[in-house]
Amino acid sequence: MRPAGGASRRPDRRRRAGRCDHAIRDPPGDLRHSHGHPAPARNRRADRLRRLTGGPPLGPTRRAALAGLAGLGGAALLGPGAFAAAAIGLQRKRGAGEAGRGFAVVDWALLETALILGLEPLAAPELVLYRRLAVEPPVPSAVADLGLRGSLSFERLALADPAIVFGSNFSAWAAPQIEAIAPFVTYDLFLAGEPPLSNIEAMTRDLGDRFAVRARADRQIEETGALLGACRDRLRAGPFRDVLLVDLGDAHHVRVYGSDSLFGDVLQRLGLPNTWEGGTRYSATAPVGMEVLAEFPEAFLLVVGPVPPDAGRAIETGALWQALPQVAAGRMAVLPPVNAFGALASARRLSRFVTAALLGERQNPEGATIRRSVRS
Repeated sequence: MRPAGGASRRPDRRRRAGRCDHAIRDPPGDLRHSHGHPAPARNRRADRLRRLTGGPPLGPTRRAALAGLAGLGGAALLGPGAFAAAAIGLQRKRGAGEAGRGFAVVDWALLETALILGLEPLAAPELVLYRRLAVEPPVPSAVADLGLRGSLSFERLALADPAIVFGSNFSAWAAPQIEAIAPFVTYDLFLAGEPPLSNIEAMTRDLGDRFAVRARADRQIEETGALLGACRDRLRAGPFRDVLLVDLGDAHHVRVYGSDSLFGDVLQRLGLPNTWEGGTRYSATAPVGMEVLAEFPEAFLLVVGPVPPDAGRAIETGALWQALPQVAAGRMAVLPPVNAFGALASARRLSRFVTAALLGERQNPEGATIRRSVRS
């Protein structure tokens, strides 16, 4: 049985990654003065960079740290705009010592949750793509970008100098590198065969407790449940059978979401049968040929955006797509983008779009257009 909150600093090979561990470690020995007290924050930051890059100590000041990083080829390590990003990360320090330091996230579900709780991280990954796919909640411009989720920039994370870092089981692979910078807390969110919303709610409560905003966390959970319930009530009157929810890799391949995905869990809470009962990997199938959709002729087909341009053209005019039973019968809609591995905000966003599509509304209350089948 997993403890409440489902948090751990790093996965334990002997137990599930969901165990709770709130302890904050003492700095390792090379970050301490000879008399045993922690080194000043500026020296700790410099030593973290030294260990990550394999270079000499970078010095005790911001100016010396940046100069030392330049001597190590820091621009090449961090990419274009490295020194501007470094300066922003360093200037965001609120003061010396742990009390003035912030946090970072290395997973989109944690980013989304922090933002809806009114918390601004120092850094987060893939922000350009997040703004295009997740859309809401908006990310403040001051948040530093850590690069790809699967290839994090640990140098940028070290420069941001967080007091703690949060991630999910998807980011547990980076625990050794992240724990060289700051304590790392992970949450089991998306697990094979397990609907994720309950895990997401537990993570939201734990973050609320950690940052003394538990009332906000409880309110977000309650508002999400209320919206899903209201959408379910609206859908009860509709003649809906099964639903098939996919996204497109290209004009010929789809990824189908199962019951252990965020999308599948939202469908279940909306009272909509998810017709896909096959296996999934990471909460969805690996890309499969679009011809598999013909095996579910009675399902209402929901395509989550963004749709690649070639796939969009194929849906409108392609012979194979037009021959699909769902398209021929007008039981298909293309939804605006939603974060498939998000949290409560993504669940609410999807529920609004699904409800609007099934009820034949071409726009939801936020004004996002729902594209119905050309035969509708």
